[in-house]
Amino acid sequence: MAEKANKVKFNLKNTHYALLTIGEGGTPTFGTPVPMPGSVSISLDANGEPENFYADGGVYYVINNNCGYDGDLELALIPESFRTDVLKETLDSKGVLIENSEVELAAFALLFEFDGDQKHIRHVLYNCSASRPGIEGKTNEDSKEVQTEKLSLKAVPLTNGMVKAKTGNTTDATTYADWYKAVYVPVAENDAATQSAAKPAKSVKE
Repeated sequence: MAEKANKVKFNLKNTHYALLTIGEGGTPTFGTPVPMPGSVSISLDANGEPENFYADGGVYYVINNNCGYDGDLELALIPESFRTDVLKETLDSKGVLIENSEVELAAFALLFEFDGDQKHIRHVLYNCSASRPGIEGKTNEDSKEVQTEKLSLKAVPLTNGMVKAKTGNTTDATTYADWYKAVYVPVAENDAATQSAAKPAKSVKE
């Protein structure tokens, strides 16, 4: 029976981050995803527009400028683990978070999902950076108002060109279930072909 396709999406949830390390030759390695509870909203705009190359009196070639995404992630509170792992704030012996201008912030993958009318749609952005959040607040008036925190995000391509991935109508059940256990990295087509060629051939009877 064919999978039913989602018609709508709503309700951001299950936001996670996974630290990214780029090895020799540009090979990415991801840490175990860590939950970021309290996600309120995410808004990311595509960065990079196609450009026309003109020759022979017209558009000869269209250049694809996929530079990733820029935008914001709003949270009830930024988790302390994210502050120490990614924003590189340090906890001193008294348990106080210290921000230092000399440290370099960490890159990470961002995982999240939206509800759908049929199935949750799970996403991963592979190469993200976050700017330091601002400090904002106001006094209570007649009623209490929850005051959220916001991270400015930039998601850029990995050296192999990958920007993001998301689950679809026919995503493998194990891949879908394990989305937050480890960052999904697709098997390259040439690797899959090599693995297939390495399998012993079945004998064919005359």
